[in-house]
Amino acid sequence: MTDMKDHEFAGKTVALIGAGVSNMPLVPFFVSQGASVTVRDSKSEESMGEKAEKIKGYGAKLIAGDGYLDGLSEDIIVRSPGIRPDIPEFKAAVAGGSTLTSEMELFLSHTKCKVWAVTGSDGKSTTTTVLSKLLEGGDGKTYLGGNIGSPLCHLYPEMTERDRAAVELSSFQLMTIDAPFEAAIVTNVTPNHLNWHTGMDEYIAAKERILRRAKRAVLNAGNEVTVGMGKRCSCPVTWFSRDPIGDDVLRDGDSAIYLDGGVIVKREKGGKKVPVLALSDILLPGLHNAENYMAAIAAAGDLADAEKIRTVASSFPGVEHRLEFVREKDGVRFYNGSIDSSPTRTDAALSALCGSAPDRPITVILGGYDKKIPFAPLADAVLGRDLVVRAVLNGATADAIEDALRQHPLFAKRVGDGSFEMLREPSFEDAVLTAAREAKAGETVILSPACASFDRFENFEERGKRFKEIVTGL
Repeated sequence: MTDMKDHEFAGKTVALIGAGVSNMPLVPFFVSQGASVTVRDSKSEESMGEKAEKIKGYGAKLIAGDGYLDGLSEDIIVRSPGIRPDIPEFKAAVAGGSTLTSEMELFLSHTKCKVWAVTGSDGKSTTTTVLSKLLEGGDGKTYLGGNIGSPLCHLYPEMTERDRAAVELSSFQLMTIDAPFEAAIVTNVTPNHLNWHTGMDEYIAAKERILRRAKRAVLNAGNEVTVGMGKRCSCPVTWFSRDPIGDDVLRDGDSAIYLDGGVIVKREKGGKKVPVLALSDILLPGLHNAENYMAAIAAAGDLADAEKIRTVASSFPGVEHRLEFVREKDGVRFYNGSIDSSPTRTDAALSALCGSAPDRPITVILGGYDKKIPFAPLADAVLGRDLVVRAVLNGATADAIEDALRQHPLFAKRVGDGSFEMLREPSFEDAVLTAAREAKAGETVILSPACASFDRFENFEERGKRFKEIVTGL
């Protein structure tokens, strides 16, 4: 592995807080750089299983279970994104001279490649993946990573000025990031992760940090929060929208990309519309995916011509776990939307299914970890669509979702006329099996939980894989 500049980690003590996706590749990386590495994880060594053996096999020390943060005083502390940066143990260590950072902060401060960044409450993964495909080409490599599940820090020594990276950034990661970006996208901002953040103000502020040093901002003109960000933004803004955008919205240097008669068009302030991509050329269904393409196209700028855009749009099948077709069994189609961890994502998924198959009734599997976000919008998304005929609830949020559905003005009417039924199951597996059993030929079943997975699973990927295992085993 290529040496880091100035051997800056040689002889240092490094603590990796959490043995998750972002930190595990850093164990052999820091060891190879001559650092003394300690992995600290709240899980017991026994529950970590093979991962614990792998860590020790790399030559790192492991402190696991209760008291895993005791005596935290290493020179460099790399926190997992899900751990707040202001916990007392971190504060005490920093006061004692430790440097607190994260995998993504280390990558952004060291990489030589140009970086495009994406955040938002919904649509991050699809937008980032599409953007990475649009950035491909030239004489360098294109990397995809960040919150999307591929750590990049351990790869930065091999990167050059000719390379490009598209990174998805969560609010957890952005809490402490201050880095330059070629372009920064905020897809939208709606209530999310309010169990982790102190409130919406902190959540919004974390998202807005992505714009601090961006050369260009790409913002949603249809979202109240991102509109406010644009008004405060010092760099040029490209606004994207399902509806036409007039010059009154644009400042000098700003531009717009929007839908016009079934075609995505771009326009500079005072300029003419330039057709970019027909909606019919986009393989992924739903207007939310049209928005994802608009954002990615705006961020890529001149690096993606019309031919490349059409090629990507007509061939990209989507991100795993997002409206992912699994199989058709006995006339019932099964879709995996495990990535749908908020009501707005479930709303978008149901909208896409209704638009692409208006003759197929839908059973939706809901519930999971409680992020303390309101479920009234979810009730609207479910009960406001006649095609949604059944909801199967499970997980820690089942009670809260049931309450929201029962309080909705359409609930009594739809249950009374037999056009909707609500079912409860104690386990995830039972929920999937019940949905499969109740759905009839010509219908659709989708896992679109509107909640995070942590009440039962390590992450949404594990939840989606389990769903697919059950469905393929039917």
